[in-house]
Amino acid sequence: MKWNTLNSAEQLEQIREESKNLSILIFKHSTRCNISRTALDRLERNWKEEEMQNIKPYFLDLLSFREISNKIASEFELEHESPQVLIIRDSKLMYDKSHFEIEYQKIREAIKN
Repeated sequence: MKWNTLNSAEQLEQIREESKNLSILIFKHSTRCNISRTALDRLERNWKEEEMQNIKPYFLDLLSFREISNKIASEFELEHESPQVLIIRDSKLMYDKSHFEIEYQKIREAIKN
């Protein structure tokens, strides 16, 4: 899995633009949380590039960039959780799950819709 690092609030505008052409996945990860580590490991282990060619994954380290997470929550009108996966398409939040609800198969189904 090839992550793009989300490390500046300005990237959110870029993500909105990119989402007009493909789905954007944002994984919000806490490096101090075992549940977050487990969810991330499961996602990476199951990820198949050939199935996910129309999605661009971004990785957000919550502890280093909490202000970006807060901005995401505000802009997309959702509650902050950790770990959390969001899918953005056409500048809108299309899907979000947290904790052990983060599953590759469900993400794959969500991007097909």
